[in-house]
Amino acid sequence: MLRTVNRIVLALLGIVLVVVGGSVLAVGLGVKPPSWWIHDGRKDVLLSVADRDRWRDEGWWWPVVIAALAVLLLLALWWLVAQLRRHRLSEVLVDTGDGEGARLRGRALESALVDGAESLDGVEQAGAVLTGRRSSPRARATLTLAPHATPGEALRQLGEDTLAQAKRSAGLDSLPAEVRLRAVKHRAERVS
Repeated sequence: MLRTVNRIVLALLGIVLVVVGGSVLAVGLGVKPPSWWIHDGRKDVLLSVADRDRWRDEGWWWPVVIAALAVLLLLALWWLVAQLRRHRLSEVLVDTGDGEGARLRGRALESALVDGAESLDGVEQAGAVLTGRRSSPRARATLTLAPHATPGEALRQLGEDTLAQAKRSAGLDSLPAEVRLRAVKHRAERVS
């Protein structure tokens, strides 16, 4: 979701900057703008003194300006926190049965998932990332399949062997996973 929000915000910001900058450049080069456009001459400024002072005496002006700036500030802070938030799970809580519990490093479980996935028949390379909460992690795995591999079989083996073993060893009730499959690039075989 964050990736989509980033793309939308950057696209809108880019469109606004291109339109405003392009119009100022075009007017500066001598193109006659429409009558309603904010910039209409080579020596014109975007905001004149009269434009800047026009709304100051209105009672609604300052509350609207402050509210708009507050909303922009909150959106900017939300975006910054979302950028800085760690998407990778650093540890998983393991129920040891004695009421105390233990913490398992997230990278260790990811490494075990990668090693188990790469040992499967037909898997050339694997990657895994743990997301979610410490008590209920989720796995995102990427499998690069060899040319002879069957995607369905590789996916079945990953679920029944690797993910099931990781779930049992970490004492988790469930370990939902999102798996992306890719194929190794290879040359076509010649048939004669």
